[in-house]
Amino acid sequence: MTNQKQTGSKISSLAGKTLGNANASQIQKSLAGSALAQSGTSKATSKSIETKASSALHSQKSNSTTKSLAGSVISQSNRKP
Repeated sequence: MTNQKQTGSKISSLAGKTLGNANASQIQKSLAGSALAQSGTSKATSKSIETKASSALHSQKSNSTTKSLAGSVISQSNRKP
């Protein structure tokens, strides 16, 4: 199924900075990679990334960068709630 939603410029920029940050966590880098992969394409969020993003959004340990990236990839999901 093609995706009609794409990563916006603010999240793309955040994702690029996250991938270049040696101190970024593995989950942040995973979410950033997914967000960038969906920038300018019709790719949709995979089930495994949706699961990671959902966990990140519900975790009290997640910071604002993690939650922003997670929210972006979740919003680009084609699954019905």
